[in-house]
Amino acid sequence: MNRKQPNMNVGAAGLFFIFSLLFFILIYRFLSIQITGEVDGQVLAAKAQQKYSNETVIEAVRGTIFDRNNEVVAEDASAYTLVAILDESMTTNPKEPKHVVDPEKTAKVLAKYINMDESEILQRLTKDGPFQIEFGVAGRDISHQVKSELEKEKLPGIIFTKGSKRFYPNGVFSSHLIGFVEKKENDAGRTETSGKLGIEQSYNEVLTGKNGSLKVKSDLWGFLLPDAEKDITPAENGDNIYLTIDKKIQTFLEDAMNRVDEEYKPEKIIAVVADPKTGDILAMGQRPTFHPQTREGIDKSWHNEIIETTIEPGSTMKTFTLAAAVEENVFNPNETFQSGSYRVTPKSVPIRDHNYGRGWGEISYLEGIQRSSNVAVAKLVNEKMGVDTFRNYLTAFGFDKPTGIELPNEVSGKIQYEWPIEKVTTSFGQGTTMTPLQLVQAATAVANNGKMMKPRIIDKIVDSNTGEVIEQIEPEIAGTPISPETAKQVREILETTVTNEEHGTGGNYRIEGYNVAGKTGTAQIPGDDGRYLTGRENFLFSFLGMAPTEDPELIVFVAVQQPQIDESTNGSVPVSMIFNPVMKSSLQYLNIQPASQGKITSNEVPNVSGKGIDEAKKLLQETGLKPVVVGNGEKIVSQLPEAGVNTLEGERILLRTSGDEIIVPDMMNWSFRDTMKFAKIAELNLNKAGNGFVTKQSIKPGTSVSSGEYLIVELTTPLQEVEAEEAAKDSDNSEGESETVDDSSSAENNETEEVVYD
Repeated sequence: MNRKQPNMNVGAAGLFFIFSLLFFILIYRFLSIQITGEVDGQVLAAKAQQKYSNETVIEAVRGTIFDRNNEVVAEDASAYTLVAILDESMTTNPKEPKHVVDPEKTAKVLAKYINMDESEILQRLTKDGPFQIEFGVAGRDISHQVKSELEKEKLPGIIFTKGSKRFYPNGVFSSHLIGFVEKKENDAGRTETSGKLGIEQSYNEVLTGKNGSLKVKSDLWGFLLPDAEKDITPAENGDNIYLTIDKKIQTFLEDAMNRVDEEYKPEKIIAVVADPKTGDILAMGQRPTFHPQTREGIDKSWHNEIIETTIEPGSTMKTFTLAAAVEENVFNPNETFQSGSYRVTPKSVPIRDHNYGRGWGEISYLEGIQRSSNVAVAKLVNEKMGVDTFRNYLTAFGFDKPTGIELPNEVSGKIQYEWPIEKVTTSFGQGTTMTPLQLVQAATAVANNGKMMKPRIIDKIVDSNTGEVIEQIEPEIAGTPISPETAKQVREILETTVTNEEHGTGGNYRIEGYNVAGKTGTAQIPGDDGRYLTGRENFLFSFLGMAPTEDPELIVFVAVQQPQIDESTNGSVPVSMIFNPVMKSSLQYLNIQPASQGKITSNEVPNVSGKGIDEAKKLLQETGLKPVVVGNGEKIVSQLPEAGVNTLEGERILLRTSGDEIIVPDMMNWSFRDTMKFAKIAELNLNKAGNGFVTKQSIKPGTSVSSGEYLIVELTTPLQEVEAEEAAKDSDNSEGESETVDDSSSAENNETEEVVYD
């Protein structure tokens, strides 16, 4: 026993030491918590507050987007999320179950109300383990009406949680400009809403607002304490944004694009309507597009084509080349030049006019603009104005920088201006690129008497709670590239491209009751290999127009890329199917009074039989008609159309003179109708080959013929001309490969002609 005593003492001492150490650790821990009030870096008071208080998030309402007339474009609306309780412990009274008791029946009923297969719903309802489940996208954003109908079904375990959704009442409505919102969970497990694309993205912080909270104290088990104080932090709703978009005009545009998209199935449609006096964008749209509510179609195009994609403008660029030439006082409408083809340098590929490079002989510069002659504008830049001066105007018109519109991801075009030929091809819109919005901005200078207006999409930002205007966006002048006198003269010239029946390329864009000034364009499309695509459909057909000419209230730009058109359809047809109804409907909606139609109404053909040639010609020309004399006598013996017939300005009137000799006129580019008139008055037998306009005639112009002879004409449609043009290009390019070009540029070795269907 005595031998065990020392071992017992050692053990006791060890235990005493251990318990003493634990005691001191406990005392230290207690004092540490007492002094710092923290455990593992967390404040105990805050944890206690969290334990004994209930906090509810008060969601901020996202700001509403309105159009210029206070019509709602995008707003938050109440929505519900469908939830199914699966945990049986939630049911305390079997007669009133609080969980899903019949998954098969529940799945069958729910499949009638949400976009999910019954089998998938059943699979979710029969999962083991989860307390509750949701139904993904199909179960979110449930409307109040659907919620009410489901509640009438009295399905046990089916409940709803309240929330909100972004609502776009107009459906597909300038979707790339407006954008959409997306909901995602953050790291704290809370749902956050963020804007994607358009205004929803660029003004996300303005629209979002700030969530509030409601805190109420509770006991240990989570029950609210009686008379507990509520700590409320109000939500700060997002601000409202008022756009310059006009819902009515945007609807005109959407409807017109839908018709063309359905009928011609183009690769792309781009369209903008603007107020030239303020720069306000009244409508903007494109195809393909998407539905902002469902996102259907978003996979086809994520980009706003009007500001994020550049194009070669084609002959619409001649608007600004003409403006620069007029401003520099080098444009003489009556001066003549030799049309057809033109070489910038002796060894460069020729610039050619769109009719196989044949041109129309020696014509005036005014007629060159009306006919959309590439040679005309090339000579104006290279020989009259100078390429350096022209380059300054490109900057003045804003083509080398973004417009600064209040939309995300805007880009700028690229001005190709290194080699001599590039400097000249820019004059008719080839090689150099720009965005459609840059074209519209530049056009405001022509329409607004020299003042170029910065495009504006936001009118004002308003506090959604107080109605106070936080920010008012005023119209801004982006530059004054031309004078008011120049702008007026350019508009008058561009009007003749629409009204002149013989030479004008814009005849399809006539609008009854309104004078339209504008320029057509048919731009080639570069392929992946850097060469232009070939084929009759592979063009970007466009029109940049303004009306009324004398004081434009609207600018409309429309471009249709690669429409599916047949051989008899001009590429301007699908473009005019958008431009014409949108322009006319919008002018009428804005109460713009129609102008007199002196130039395009029908005129009665006067009787000139028995009159001398000079007198007859003068009388017809004063009436707006074009006389064509087919004899060498002194008096007029017959005419077609006959006297008293109503006809349009510019109509050819065939005049036969006394004597038996008949002189054959040059019928190049005549319609078959005019050719038939000549054959009838000359008493010739007429045969034709093909359709369209005259490109060849069997009897040379100026030849004397007798009645009864045969006249054969070959007709070609504009699309057939394009195919022949492509063959000519290939021939030119193959010849150019064997030449040595001093300023070896890739642009020099590419075809420089723009093919225009006009």
